[in-house]
Amino acid sequence: MPGLTFERASELLHTTTTEPHLFEHALGVSAAMGAMARHFGADEAYWKAVGYLHDYDYQQFPEEHLRHTEAPLREAGVDEESIRAILSHGWGLCSEVEPQTDLEKSLFTVDELTGLIAANARMRPGGLSDLEPSSVKKKFKDKKFAAKIDRSVIQKGCDLLGLDLTQVIALCIEGMREEMAALGLGPKA
Repeated sequence: MPGLTFERASELLHTTTTEPHLFEHALGVSAAMGAMARHFGADEAYWKAVGYLHDYDYQQFPEEHLRHTEAPLREAGVDEESIRAILSHGWGLCSEVEPQTDLEKSLFTVDELTGLIAANARMRPGGLSDLEPSSVKKKFKDKKFAAKIDRSVIQKGCDLLGLDLTQVIALCIEGMREEMAALGLGPKA
């Protein structure tokens, strides 16, 4: 049984990361991964831990993302399944590790998607509280909105999962809503 816990993932991320926006991203991905785990009937706590730790080396090595992840995590006692999942989220971008399992495919997909959802929620008075998948899908088609977010990665991930884009968006919103206050994406007063 994979041993990575959220507490351990948080300890490890705090050894490499100080930027608040990176912790927010980690939490958003973690929350979305929890919803994906529920969808697949998998271990929610474990998937959330992997989601939280996925950008372990990003702040220190943004140009060499994931090249400084495997060895340090292995030395820290992180299990191979978790390490492989983390490496696979950069498939075709900064990693050759192709997502194979539902965990890996989900992480690959939600990493970019949570950014699109958060950007959309920030523009709305209700934040995530009343955000609908249809609204996110509209912004998905608008390439000028959150232009740095790679829509092709999100679509490729949905295809790998065999799930419709709208369904994956709905799952991510559902997961992220659980952390909307911590993410600063609740309704504006």
